[in-house]
Amino acid sequence: MRFAWIDLREVPRPQLQAVVDAAVHARMAGVVSADAELLGTLPPTVTRVLAGGAPAAVPAGKPADKGGKGDREAKAAADAKPADKPSTGAGVDLLLRKFTAQDELDALAAENRAASGTPVAGFVDVRDDRTLQLSCVGAMALPYTVIHFADPTKIPLEIVLAAAESAEGKLVTVVGDLEEAAIVFDVLERGSDGILFTPRSADDVFALARLLEATTPQLELSTLTVESIRHVGLGDRVCVDTCSHFEEDEGILVGSYSSGFVLCCSETHPLPYMPTRPFRVNAGALHSYTLGPDNRTNYLSEVGSGSALLAVGADGRTRRVVVGRAKLESRPLLEIRTHAEDGRLVSLTVQDDWHVRVLGPGGKVLNVTELRTGDELLGYLAQDKRHVGLPIGEFCKEV
Repeated sequence: MRFAWIDLREVPRPQLQAVVDAAVHARMAGVVSADAELLGTLPPTVTRVLAGGAPAAVPAGKPADKGGKGDREAKAAADAKPADKPSTGAGVDLLLRKFTAQDELDALAAENRAASGTPVAGFVDVRDDRTLQLSCVGAMALPYTVIHFADPTKIPLEIVLAAAESAEGKLVTVVGDLEEAAIVFDVLERGSDGILFTPRSADDVFALARLLEATTPQLELSTLTVESIRHVGLGDRVCVDTCSHFEEDEGILVGSYSSGFVLCCSETHPLPYMPTRPFRVNAGALHSYTLGPDNRTNYLSEVGSGSALLAVGADGRTRRVVVGRAKLESRPLLEIRTHAEDGRLVSLTVQDDWHVRVLGPGGKVLNVTELRTGDELLGYLAQDKRHVGLPIGEFCKEV
């Protein structure tokens, strides 16, 4: 489960209380502050993270880490006065301390192994190869490793994610805005476990909460029985080319009526006379509805580069896919009329060609030109009527 910590340290003071209230109300996973008194006012439903300014103290008598600037920072940490370190209180669940060298990281890990006080997380600023390698080690050694990447490229994050694949601890990446948060969660498909974000207002917190909830649902697919197939003549059909590789039992949901959809197969399976195109679904006539994220439909005529749709598996699993291109061409069309167990009519109009396929129960691949009355297809029955693609509770009859 991905999560977010709200960093209060640079929130504008007039907005501070509103941001705190929003973080609690939106059930953010954690709140970071240098103010232990403020953290003490927060409920235990959030992880209260007390940030300290000084790097971790290197144990007395331990050799300094060989690392140039890191040596000087480690020495400064070792010489720091007690007042430089944050004091903990009853309202603190986690300490966040900076580490800039291996000795400082070792000190943090030792504190956690002692298990005699508040758990300690580490913060590292990645600016070069040395600090990148240090962050990889930290991700393996600490319960939480918070990383700020100085460069905008996500290659260093990919390296840390790969290095920490087997780590029990959590990786938290500092992000500058919500757009970057969305990107960070998708890096290497796995993404960062969490993010550290400084909002400017309560609205930013609620927008982040919506981003965290942006998951795709498990759908309950239905078995549809073919009742008729007929050639309807020339019309325009849409091929949807996505930026993703479909699995063999995946496709997209398409239907002439907003109340019911058929699972149209991708071109992942071999075809005679032409190569497979595992990114494509020959979806149907341009008037058709297709189901996207957030229970919203679009006409195929509206789908284009940058649109988001749901890839749906024969078992009902879903994932978000991005459209790279939609291709509209005139072709002979075939109308397939089916009915669900409750008698509901589900209709689909597709290109009249053997290469066009739909999926049946168990992910069986069916060529549309070989369908017969009584054949079974997989589909999805929607409970909502639609207005501009949005579900709405009104009377609507489609024929």
